[in-house]
Amino acid sequence: MQNQTEQRLQRFRGADRWPTEESLAAMLENQTSALFAVRAALPAIAKAAQAIAALLAQGDGRLIYAGAGASIRLAVQDGVELYPTFSWPLARVEYVIAGGSGALTQSVEGAEDQAAEARAEISRLGVGSADIVVAVAASGATPFTVAAAQASRATGALTIGMANNPNSPLLAACGIAIELPTGPEFLAGSTRMTAGTAQKIALNLLSTQTMIELGRVHDGWMIDVVPANDKLVRRSKRIIQELVPQLDDKAVTRLWEQSGGQIKLAVLMAEGAELAEATALLQQHSGKLGLARAALQDKDGGGN
Repeated sequence: MQNQTEQRLQRFRGADRWPTEESLAAMLENQTSALFAVRAALPAIAKAAQAIAALLAQGDGRLIYAGAGASIRLAVQDGVELYPTFSWPLARVEYVIAGGSGALTQSVEGAEDQAAEARAEISRLGVGSADIVVAVAASGATPFTVAAAQASRATGALTIGMANNPNSPLLAACGIAIELPTGPEFLAGSTRMTAGTAQKIALNLLSTQTMIELGRVHDGWMIDVVPANDKLVRRSKRIIQELVPQLDDKAVTRLWEQSGGQIKLAVLMAEGAELAEATALLQQHSGKLGLARAALQDKDGGGN
């Protein structure tokens, strides 16, 4: 396998002697390949998002990110945002990190080569057929990440591989392959740059579309946002008012409090449902507010 991310681009050889703005412009130019790589991978990302959402909707499976170095740091950044943004349960996100959690802030040399450690961590977590493992590696050949993917797939877990080198072992090891061929870097081998940019974009798209599929986005709003601070409390109240514009501020506050700060419940209650009925409607429609609102309107319309 030819490792494209390790190759050197001749046109950037003298960049350390260029004027600062010229060097920065060249770095930015090289970053554009990240967008093209992700654009070409959209069919694979869509397939992965649909498969992940379908599995997560069936039970209590977990979304597990696996990797080493810069790749796992980007994956962890994506995963930790799922709770505040979408109220995705903290217990349903896990991480398999080469070198352990300490490697997120300080490089642990040699950790990426420890395939046995990856297999042990997959076993410790009890990964199984209800789980999804998203394994990320720029080279697509990192022993720790490849081993994590292989061990996970052997348990029956859904495995998603994301790599920046075509035909790499990681992509072959996973059930769904997301290939992001960004090519050589501005700094040869520094995959925290263009390869990392492509990974960041692809991870954002994958997780956000998964949450859309699960009904945690409605009309472009983060409908399950966790109101953990004053800013987010104001935002959640504003979303209620945007979705039910006839409400005044007092009514919004009253419904927000009665619903326990849950936007979906507040909207259904604003449209005539009691709290218990609103809760039942959401349960019946897999948490999807649009379907629950339509069912409530049909019920009310049928009774007139």
